[in-house]
Amino acid sequence: MNSNVIVFPGSNCDRDIAVALNKNKFKNRMVWHNDIELPKSDLVVLPGGFSYGDYLRSGSIAAKSKIMNGVINHAKNGGLLLGICNGFQILVESNLLPGVLLRNQKLKFISKNIYVKKINQRSKFCNKYKEISKFPIAHNEGAYYADKNTIKKLEDKNLIAFKYCDDRGNVNETSNPNGSLNNIAGILNENQNILGMMPHPERMIEEKFFGDDGSIFFKNLLDNILKWK
Repeated sequence: MNSNVIVFPGSNCDRDIAVALNKNKFKNRMVWHNDIELPKSDLVVLPGGFSYGDYLRSGSIAAKSKIMNGVINHAKNGGLLLGICNGFQILVESNLLPGVLLRNQKLKFISKNIYVKKINQRSKFCNKYKEISKFPIAHNEGAYYADKNTIKKLEDKNLIAFKYCDDRGNVNETSNPNGSLNNIAGILNENQNILGMMPHPERMIEEKFFGDDGSIFFKNLLDNILKWK
């Protein structure tokens, strides 16, 4: 399976995600933000980092990059699109996903390992994936917010991919690291081919280095692509 990772000025997780994809049998290309043509692929990833130094709003300038026309067309044609951390911010700034990512509740940068609970059961990203996972987070603007109608729609249509939880899967205020509404850690679009998530699965791919829940995530995704291709 082929994948493309988009590289923006200020991206700092592009190599991490490339390693994770290659490790899990994807044939990956690095695509520069100023390119016009997006190579054909099964998966496009918008990586974490601080694109354009987070000026104006996190992800707002990157959302206007030349390559984003190709990324948007890829998604509109049903291609899989994954945005991680800053990539999630770019997705909402591009109107590919609803809502916004606000400053963390306590107005401090957060970098630690957390747990998430799988909520969606049907998408290629989540189908057959484990119920509770441990991933790192590292962000300053990670608190998901949307109006009441949007939140209700996400809940009713099963478009919430992951929620922050504790190590036993309890979703509550204590397990919410950043003040996200309803403990939301990741959401899907209505066609469920676009996933935005704040946690970093690409940083959890080796059992001897804190765990391999990220590798399980990418292997599961590859298996689902092969199954449904």
